[in-house]
Amino acid sequence: MHKLISSSLLLAFSLAATSVLAAPSGTVFTANERDNSISQITLADGKVSTIPLEISPHNVQVSVDGKRLLAVGMNIHAGHHGSGKGGGELQVFDLPLGSKPSMVLPVAGHPGHVVTDRDSKLAFVTDADNNAVQVYELASRQQIATIKTGNYPHGLRLSPDGSSLYVANVKSDNVSVIDVASLQETVRIAVGDAPVQVGFAANGKQAYVSLSAENALGLIDTASRKLTGKVKVGRNPIQMYATPDGSKVFVANQGSSKQPDDRVSVVDPAAGKAIAEVKTGPGAHGVAISSDGQYVFVSNIEAGSVSVIDSQQHRVVGTYKVGAGPNGISYRD
Repeated sequence: MHKLISSSLLLAFSLAATSVLAAPSGTVFTANERDNSISQITLADGKVSTIPLEISPHNVQVSVDGKRLLAVGMNIHAGHHGSGKGGGELQVFDLPLGSKPSMVLPVAGHPGHVVTDRDSKLAFVTDADNNAVQVYELASRQQIATIKTGNYPHGLRLSPDGSSLYVANVKSDNVSVIDVASLQETVRIAVGDAPVQVGFAANGKQAYVSLSAENALGLIDTASRKLTGKVKVGRNPIQMYATPDGSKVFVANQGSSKQPDDRVSVVDPAAGKAIAEVKTGPGAHGVAISSDGQYVFVSNIEAGSVSVIDSQQHRVVGTYKVGAGPNGISYRD
């Protein structure tokens, strides 16, 4: 696959010596569900490489220690993602990315998303068929726990301090809070219609949840564990990511397959309102951000691309072609 870099990105790079904006570095990974593959974008040179998988990956996530890439999806020989026929898998790749996973672990039901704990020793996989989070110990390659959640758990994130997992339960309109130390659900937070994914402010004081059926971003106070407000965004918001300074949350609005949205809403959480929109590509879905907060990366399902957004100027400065149907996205320094 070849990269596509917009003229604005080239201009931004040329001005890097006299501007605060520096060219992006690091690596971006996408889970290409319609292509049964993972794409890797090396930002320094713009190279895109794509490797085929034996699963239809819905989500990818770099481990907290940066040493592994985890992917979850349905085995292509056992039924498609969401078919309910079983055959879910967690595939773990060592980084730098090779062509084959270092381990493959079965997931009993319908895997959605995966994250690791802060020590990168445990992997947590949402399982919508069994209304649970399945827990795997990577060193022993064993499943060690099943944690019950609300109905149809999908997106999940680890709190900045590593103590809690927040899990979006699509069909019970709430967020499960899981204590990482005890591997127990401690509370469910009522949030609104069809929550899909969650996120956190870097200081951990606020969490966010996409309310896909309300076209809104929910704001959660993590101390009281209560929803404190909602911000209107685009159609069918899916993933979101906050900048390191906490001043903005970038929300990808996917729309529908027949009427895809192509906008990312920029939310000021302190003001409780959207302050800008950025047009990316049809089916804006996954969101990741560079460690310095300068660049936001968005996967566009219907376009088969990744957009690079300047987080200060709120504009797309680059586009990369990846595999078909990119859903999950993750960034590594």
